[in-house]
Amino acid sequence: MRTHFEKKLDLLNRKILTMASRVEEAVELSIRALQEREMSLARQVLKQDEIIDKMEREIEEECIKLTALQQPVATDLRVISAISKVATDLERIGDHAVNIAEMVLEIGEQKLIKPLEDLPKMAEIAISRLHQSLEAFTEMDADKAEKLARQDEEIDKCDEMILRELITLMMKDCNNLEQAVRLIFISRFLERIGDHTTNICEKLIYAATGERKNY
Repeated sequence: MRTHFEKKLDLLNRKILTMASRVEEAVELSIRALQEREMSLARQVLKQDEIIDKMEREIEEECIKLTALQQPVATDLRVISAISKVATDLERIGDHAVNIAEMVLEIGEQKLIKPLEDLPKMAEIAISRLHQSLEAFTEMDADKAEKLARQDEEIDKCDEMILRELITLMMKDCNNLEQAVRLIFISRFLERIGDHTTNICEKLIYAATGERKNY
């Protein structure tokens, strides 16, 4: 019975990693669409969202079945609960990738009002932290998760710098207003992706140690 439970738990972990891979790809594509002014990449992100949503529902259902049928002990129950909640965070990160793609489609072929250096850098940090948080989760490495959670300020600072620059551009020329607002939204969506990554770290820490921490 225990071996069967462990196999089911391992399968859930693999499903989470597959979902995470899809989500990472969606974020990468949304930013590439902005960099390359490639609207087909943005539309690809929109199409993938349904797949990510389906993955989240399947993982949640598997978690419920595993809890109901296998009667896990306290530690295992925390892990199953964490997996279900991580799937929700991943689904929301996928939603933010869609939000970015929608902003890209709205900007369309307009000439950009600023060089695109900081937003791709911010996205790179967000994707790297997300990837590392999922590695920590599969390894049940609470120490690594805690270190990652404490790095959230880096993305917050990027968001603040981008906001200041874009507000300055709006004040200089009102023609910059619409695009600047959309770029601000993109920055804010990346910042929220960072927040969800921190959530994943917090859930891992709870699953591994039983301690609830907020960063």
